[in-house]
Amino acid sequence: MKVISIVNMKGGVAKTTLAVNLADALTQRHGKKVLLVDLDPQFNATQCLFSGSEYIELRQKGVPTIHDIFNDSPNSYVSVVSGTTRRDSRPLEEISPTVAKDRLHIIIGDLELYRLEMGTGQGREQRLKRYLDATKAKEKYDYVIIDTPPTPSAWMMSALIASDYYLVPVKPEPLSTTGIDLLRGVIHRCSENFGHPISLLGVVLTIAEINTNVFREAKSFLDGNDVWRGKRFNAHLPKRTAIARGQFSQQQILDLQDAESKRLLANVAKEFLERIGDE
Repeated sequence: MKVISIVNMKGGVAKTTLAVNLADALTQRHGKKVLLVDLDPQFNATQCLFSGSEYIELRQKGVPTIHDIFNDSPNSYVSVVSGTTRRDSRPLEEISPTVAKDRLHIIIGDLELYRLEMGTGQGREQRLKRYLDATKAKEKYDYVIIDTPPTPSAWMMSALIASDYYLVPVKPEPLSTTGIDLLRGVIHRCSENFGHPISLLGVVLTIAEINTNVFREAKSFLDGNDVWRGKRFNAHLPKRTAIARGQFSQQQILDLQDAESKRLLANVAKEFLERIGDE
């Protein structure tokens, strides 16, 4: 099993789109078993897979969320969908993922993650790694894909500590390419402060329009940079209104009537497996 964090220091780069659709392609097209972890408090990855009513139903049934992994307080009061309820911490080994699709499971996101204080030195940075160990995820999944928040935080650090690799989505625009250089500092702190080396799997250009100057300039920037040279995926995700619109109705790229987008996603998944040494 390999654990991969999808990270960027900037929002609006299709980070969640890449995380969810890569997981979907690995399960549907390559028969892999994947655990998707929604570590972004905005829980967009969860909303890509479950409608609002489905999510409320899951919460009312007491389905575990990412909050349960990080909540180590004996008495926690939170608002769950409606009203206020006591939410005791659960042993890590008792926190089960939710089945989203065949071979695709998810630790659903939770807005209440914002309420948890997570300062440095509390040890919560290690909780996700401990959870994967406690639940013997290595025996159950081929890949764990973590969707992270687009800000430097203890949540992002916890994802990196649990990961073998990180994958960076980049929108072809100057501010987005600048943001990936800021990411290097976070990766360095992960290594220095926690003694955890993590490898860069690559950079995927997203929301891409290949016949534009900004796309060509983004490729030139990455290919000419000492840090990112050789790390750019040849494959990319396209800019398509249908992709963004489909997410509102829980349709992924493979569900769309868009052969070109499906082909491009297939290329990303294939290159992902090649780079990780699984094909």
